Amino acid sequence: MASNGNGEFSFASGNGKVTTAANGNGTARNGLAKIQTQKKDNRVCHNNSTPPVKAQTIDELHSFWSQDWSGSPNIEMDEHTFMVNRERAVDYLNSLDKIKVRVVSARAYHSLLMHNMCIRPTPEELEDFGTPDFTIYNAGQFPCNRCTHYMTSSTSIDLNLARREMVILGTMYAGEMKKGLFSVMHYLMPKRQILSLHSGCNMGKDGDVALFFGLSGTGKTTLSTEHDRYLIGDDEHCWTENGVSNIEGGCYAKCIDLSREKEPDIWNAIKFGAVLENIVFDEHTREVDYSDKSVTENTRAAYPIEYIPSAKIPCVGPHPKNVILLACNAFGVLPPVSKLNFARTMYHFISGYTALVAGTEDGIKEPTATFSACFGAAFIMLHPTKYGSGKRIKLPYTRKIIDAIHSGNLLNAKYKKTEVFGLEIPTEVEGVPSEILDRVNTWSDMNAYKETLMKLAGLFKRNFETFTNYKIGKDNKLTEKILAAGPNF
Repeated sequence: MASNGNGEFSFASGNGKVTTAANGNGTARNGLAKIQTQKKDNRVCHNNSTPPVKAQTIDELHSFWSQDWSGSPNIEMDEHTFMVNRERAVDYLNSLDKIKVRVVSARAYHSLLMHNMCIRPTPEELEDFGTPDFTIYNAGQFPCNRCTHYMTSSTSIDLNLARREMVILGTMYAGEMKKGLFSVMHYLMPKRQILSLHSGCNMGKDGDVALFFGLSGTGKTTLSTEHDRYLIGDDEHCWTENGVSNIEGGCYAKCIDLSREKEPDIWNAIKFGAVLENIVFDEHTREVDYSDKSVTENTRAAYPIEYIPSAKIPCVGPHPKNVILLACNAFGVLPPVSKLNFARTMYHFISGYTALVAGTEDGIKEPTATFSACFGAAFIMLHPTKYGSGKRIKLPYTRKIIDAIHSGNLLNAKYKKTEVFGLEIPTEVEGVPSEILDRVNTWSDMNAYKETLMKLAGLFKRNFETFTNYKIGKDNKLTEKILAAGPNF
């Protein structure tokens, strides 16, 4: 991040560049930003062992090749040819889908957070920043005028695509800036034949890419951040005809009940330069209490993606091998894992089901069923053609299930179909108790199970009525298959 001496900072946003202007703020232990988002006095807060070849001229480099391998397939070229190709490559890269964004903020920590979350440009790119394509005006806690037309509270987040501007009033929550830019990308990318995704993404050592779709609180960041897989991104991506790419430069992890044992990579990423939001820490020792939810359960940590040792830089990968749809199954009737055919994948992707839990949205105190088209209805501007019994699946079991997907073992498993939803569930997964794979086994009251199952199925049906009038595929046959993939009762 570079400053021009007037308190204005420049860095990249999404697929482009960002500039922020801010005042000052304080720090907590280890240099973490100390920030306050509400009226309550709460605190926020590569190894290459091979020595390089030292050659200063083309002749010297060719000499090294001759010594090492006379059959080298490499062809030498002069420096002029190299520079011509370099300029052509740079021109192409600069023509890709990027937007330059300027963020003008009242709080310094907002600037730092956006610096962490956006793709950070080189000093040379900052020199040529020019006029921004989009501008965010973040007034933080300063409220809007409730007497103004359309205002229903003192908080307002406004997006004007014609003016290419976003205005934030009456909230200190820094996530509004990140999600605002995501909404802009959800509008721009489909118009360029690029699919924008609300998903996490990682890649195995063999180049196998996995996408993790899901709403807030379903585990995108946790499950995409694995020490034995390369992290491409935890939340926002684009999928083109060439593969997938992250449109951010950082991660925005929920950190309620965070521990070194459960999520070591995320724990270690919270260091100098990271921003903790809505957390509480001891005034004297500055030790963070990640279990404290007195402000909100929506506690957050924002850090550059390179703070994760397994991050893949640049954050791009080939076409996905596995697509995983995550849901917080608060009703307790859907299985921990099931295999979906093409039609059911489209049905559940369009439905975007999860259960909102405490901390993900304001006012949510108990699990509530919700549907968010394509797992991102809050960001999509174009049309997207009672408690359950038991507890949430333990994270180690979830990781075992994800491992079985990555390894391909689930492809060879035996499956059976569930009633009503018709989901194909494996009869066993290594390291996971078989009885929890079919949720009916976790209920002691069968009448309550069936009642809850039918209730959830009805919610799915009612939600999907929104999409039944849109025709997909030739002769509408694909629409019929997708509709048939829903609950049957």
